[in-house]
Amino acid sequence: MSFVHLHLHSEYSLLDGAFRIADIPKAAKACGHNAVAITDHGAMYGVVNFYRACKEEGIKPIIGCEVYTASESRFDRREAADGGKYHLVLLAENETGYKNLIYMVSRSYTEGFYGKPRIDMELLREHSEGLIALSACLAGYIPRHIMAGDFDGARERALEFDRIFGHGNFYLELQDHGMPEQKEVNEALIAMSRETGIPLVATNDVHYMRRADADTQAVLLCIQTNSRIADGRPIGFETDEFYYKSTEEMERLFSSVPEALENTQKIADRCNYDFDFSHIYLPRFTPETGETPEEYLRRLSYEGFESKKSSGEITFTEENSESTYRDRIEYELSVISKMGYAQYYLIVWDFIAYAKREKIPVGPGRGSGAGSLVAYLCGITDVDSIKYDLMFERFLNPERVSMPDFDTDFCYDRRGEVIEYVSRKYGADHVCGISTFGTLAAKAVVRDVGRALGMSYADVDIVAKAIPYDPHITLREALTGKLKRMYDENEQVRRLIDISMALEGMPRHASAHAAGIVITDKPAYEHVPLAVNNEMVLTQFTMDIIEKLGLLKFDFLGLRYLTIISDTEKQIRKTEPDFDITKVSLDDTGAYELISQGRTSGIFQLESSGMRRLLMNMQPRNIEDITLAISLYRPGPMESIPQFLRNRTGESTPEYKIPSLRKILEKTSGCIIYQEQVMQICREVAGFSFGRADIVRRAMAKKKTAEMEKARTAFVYGEKDENGNVTCEGAVARGTSEADANEIFDTMSSFAKYAFNKSHATAYAYTAYRTAYLKCHYPSEYLASLLTSVLGNVTKTVEYIEEAKSYRISVLSPDINESEKLYSVVTDKNGKKAIRYGLLGVKNVGANILDAAIEERKNGRFTSFVDFVSRMCSHELNKRQIEGLIKSGAFDSLGTKRSMLLAEYENVLDIFARKKSSQAEGQLDLFSAGLFEGAEIEPPSLEYEFNEREELPLRERLKQEKESTGMYFSGHPLDEYAAHIETLGAESRISDILLSFDEEAEAEPERRYADNERIAIAGIITTRTNKQTKNGGSMAFATLEDKTGEIELVFFSKVLEKISYMINPDSAIAAAGRVSAKEDSAPKLIVSDVVLLRPAFNGYATPLLESMEDVPAKPARYERYEKKAPASNPAPEKRTEVPPKKLYLKVPDMSGEIFERVSTLLQIFEGGCEVIFYDISQGKYIKAVGMGASPEKNMLLLLREILGDGAVVTR
Repeated sequence: MSFVHLHLHSEYSLLDGAFRIADIPKAAKACGHNAVAITDHGAMYGVVNFYRACKEEGIKPIIGCEVYTASESRFDRREAADGGKYHLVLLAENETGYKNLIYMVSRSYTEGFYGKPRIDMELLREHSEGLIALSACLAGYIPRHIMAGDFDGARERALEFDRIFGHGNFYLELQDHGMPEQKEVNEALIAMSRETGIPLVATNDVHYMRRADADTQAVLLCIQTNSRIADGRPIGFETDEFYYKSTEEMERLFSSVPEALENTQKIADRCNYDFDFSHIYLPRFTPETGETPEEYLRRLSYEGFESKKSSGEITFTEENSESTYRDRIEYELSVISKMGYAQYYLIVWDFIAYAKREKIPVGPGRGSGAGSLVAYLCGITDVDSIKYDLMFERFLNPERVSMPDFDTDFCYDRRGEVIEYVSRKYGADHVCGISTFGTLAAKAVVRDVGRALGMSYADVDIVAKAIPYDPHITLREALTGKLKRMYDENEQVRRLIDISMALEGMPRHASAHAAGIVITDKPAYEHVPLAVNNEMVLTQFTMDIIEKLGLLKFDFLGLRYLTIISDTEKQIRKTEPDFDITKVSLDDTGAYELISQGRTSGIFQLESSGMRRLLMNMQPRNIEDITLAISLYRPGPMESIPQFLRNRTGESTPEYKIPSLRKILEKTSGCIIYQEQVMQICREVAGFSFGRADIVRRAMAKKKTAEMEKARTAFVYGEKDENGNVTCEGAVARGTSEADANEIFDTMSSFAKYAFNKSHATAYAYTAYRTAYLKCHYPSEYLASLLTSVLGNVTKTVEYIEEAKSYRISVLSPDINESEKLYSVVTDKNGKKAIRYGLLGVKNVGANILDAAIEERKNGRFTSFVDFVSRMCSHELNKRQIEGLIKSGAFDSLGTKRSMLLAEYENVLDIFARKKSSQAEGQLDLFSAGLFEGAEIEPPSLEYEFNEREELPLRERLKQEKESTGMYFSGHPLDEYAAHIETLGAESRISDILLSFDEEAEAEPERRYADNERIAIAGIITTRTNKQTKNGGSMAFATLEDKTGEIELVFFSKVLEKISYMINPDSAIAAAGRVSAKEDSAPKLIVSDVVLLRPAFNGYATPLLESMEDVPAKPARYERYEKKAPASNPAPEKRTEVPPKKLYLKVPDMSGEIFERVSTLLQIFEGGCEVIFYDISQGKYIKAVGMGASPEKNMLLLLREILGDGAVVTR
């Protein structure tokens, strides 16, 4: 008897199914099954990957979904007593069934989502054609009603399904996973089948591959529900029977109903749906002129060519003559027309033209699209592909049919406007986003699984930290060194890693791709199933699958630097109305000098410290040099930097194996850096077409061995087609020796994997140059826009303010008469340009009141606080807004002290509010009497005298500025402690510590720190939180802020006892300790010592790190300082000691309170010394796996306090 699994959940039943798609057809093949179905919960994310995997294994794929059906209407949002949703399995019999299935699944998200995506009976009645339905598991309507004792209700629904789908298309589903409820349901279903004639089908609710995988799937469910395995098996999976069973196993379960097994094959035979990957579905673009798309694109191209010739944008040279341009235009247009992509170009041209009409900043280009001359002439890009020797075939290859891909950068703030335009033009149901999946990556899956297994955070953290910081590394690759030792020696760690490896890489959640947008010819739901994420409609398929299905994908990227450039231009145009960054010279000496000096903080793509060093060595002088730098400073190409610089500076001479390589590699100092160079070498040396050369480049980049060997033969010896025609001559026929040809091919192969796309780098070089130009010639305007772009980011704000200071540009406090909503450029009292803080950055102050104040300023400056309130009281001023403005210093220039304003501003507001109210009432009386129709309420006027008060101390004013704006303007609280900080050696910058562990940071730290490194820092305590440990001890957390950022300090009980009184908000302290970095949070400092800072310090103090290991005799460390250190005092002599290799600790047991205290201490003082416990309760030694100590004096003293002197031994 043959059998087919028709109810199966893959890994795309997110955090529920633990069956990898690649393994499904392999399991079917191993069991002798000729077909298998996929029926994920409520979604169809994985069906295309499943289909392709099955086809590769020769297994018939059946496309389906286990949908959720609302108990009433899908539009009903009331919580039903029965849960409100039931399962139902739907299988696509044919194309009509598939179309109906994706339509209903789409509607379940766009119309029926309530906890889960739900369809309803209405949809089923209208879209049942071509579908085969199964009554589902115990969560189906019919089984649920049987279990509730409502057999009649269950039979009525079964008969209704039979009518909806047609007799023979609906089956009563039998399952047996060893659960008592299923036996009851199965008996009822068999009886119902005999009574109604509705056929039976036997399934297993497959969620994993083997019985042994049951625990792995249980852990996956615990990750989903944030529960622990120790709480018991997840509900609904109380047995380990939900695996892929063989035919024999299914026969043993359902021997009494053989027809239920036979029906699985009959259903499989009927299901015949195949995806079509051969068609491309372009949306229609119809020119309003009546021309064909091809004619319209040709006209746009030549009009652009003539315009750029006239403006001087295109200049001809001996090498690049006018005929060179015209020939390239004709060639590109012919390829575009032949491949059917004229409409594609016009769609992109149209939305970019819209953006430019609406003054929405658009990038100069991105990706391989910058290699198209037609795109440049139409205004899609700003990059002249002939001038920069960029290849059209890198974008559109006539020898490899693939979708073109124009990626477009827009202003971050206005990107949505372009998407809205596209939705209006093509129809909202033709435009949607694209799904992407977050996966269970190596470190993350270890932490997730550790939580599910109930392991302590500390134990899991040790394992996770042993995995290298590499987002692409797998656990199998990481299983070396320390991690391998822990895996081999500790059973708990082995179980953690094994389960983590089983789940690693599985999708964790679906979300919206950051940039991808699909535009379809028909409504999108006719092509693909849709989902909804944060109110955005998405395809359920990923970008790669969308392209394979022939749908058109566009990347609408939001680029912060385009917003910065746009904001800078707006400020410049206040004094230079015609300024346009796209019209500036690309040969500006000042801009290249700024880049060459490494002054590139805030410059697009050129900001990191490593990049600055490269630029200073390179001394760029043109766009191509910037392109080189962007391409070189990446993993892989970086290895070429030393040789490149030696060749560029003349320290060494590039060697060219054959003369024809010189022309290709000369501009890159003899190094292969660009993908286009690989293509050029294939063309020049072996005679490949550029289209064929691109195919070879791709094979090299992806290390496709078979394709590469075939390409090598063609490259060296040439190639003929099936008719004997020469398709490429080969290097040997062109005069290169066989040995040289092979060596050149090998060199290309080694570089091709890392070579960068020159088209993309050139487009980015334009943006980099434009930002450098603005910073060089308009530093105030540029830095003001840069600061606006990082509002709320303290670290970056501090960095850019420091940059402004290096240009001698002041950043001024908010001012009610001068500030705009955002950072702006003003003239200071010395007549110099300065940057004024924006009022929108003041806490509790909204945009509406600021718009009103800025508009009111057109009637004259505010002359006093009372004048401000008088003129603005009609705009619903509130006390929180005014308090925030006062504390920020926004009213300082009006002549009344902050102390006086804070004491009496509420009185002023109340007086004006009462006056305004009484005037309004009086005027209402006049209106009701009909005496003054059309009269306006005059704002109340009042003279108000403030009581004289002393101004607030500087420290208080600084605190208020920080509180209201996040910044200090009148100075910095640490300024008066500078001497003491320097003496203590507490000069580590918090921003550098944070950047050291921020993998997504644009900038690099000036000094990089490591996890567990001993450091000393100084700053102001801003917050403190106390906490009691489970052992009854005390610990504290505090936030420390210096001039560059803020970091969390952690104080354990022994340290806290000594220094608790020092760590209060507003205290200025220096702290020594160890950096503690975890992947899922910002780094912290585990504090071991604290010193209170003293202002105007001129004494002597022992540097904190030198005394860090000493246990202080007194809590007040500063009592050890003397007025002056004797000049003759020699430095204490340092003793060289051999550090111990092993630490032996005698503990009562391995689980009690004492062991917990010791473990906590060992985590604080983590190091390389091996720890071995002697467990008194067991009478044996136990090696601590994954727990190493740093046996410092301080730690040993604390251990002896806990365990006793004789219980702590080092060897």
